Amino acid sequence: MLHAAPIQATVDPVAQSVRLLAFAGARDVLGAAEIDLALADACTASQLLDRVCSAHPGLAPYRRAIRLAVNGSYVAWEDRVSPGDEVALIPPVAGG
Repeated sequence: MLHAAPIQATVDPVAQSVRLLAFAGARDVLGAAEIDLALADACTASQLLDRVCSAHPGLAPYRRAIRLAVNGSYVAWEDRVSPGDEVALIPPVAGG
């Protein structure tokens, strides 16, 4: 009689987080160009940015000016962000 090995569920930590990319001033506030942010369930882009601003209060003054791109495309605030996505924080940029 053959015995099957028990099936063990594994949780991929990358699938339970988003890769957060930060540019310019956002990178300075976060202290890193990339961080993994735990995210168990999908949320809106607005909810995600609220969460990032809560964890990093230095971003709060820029909350209204920061744009988000998910997986390389700009998103609207009501668009969904899911575990496994790559999210870029794009602050306003001045130049001359």
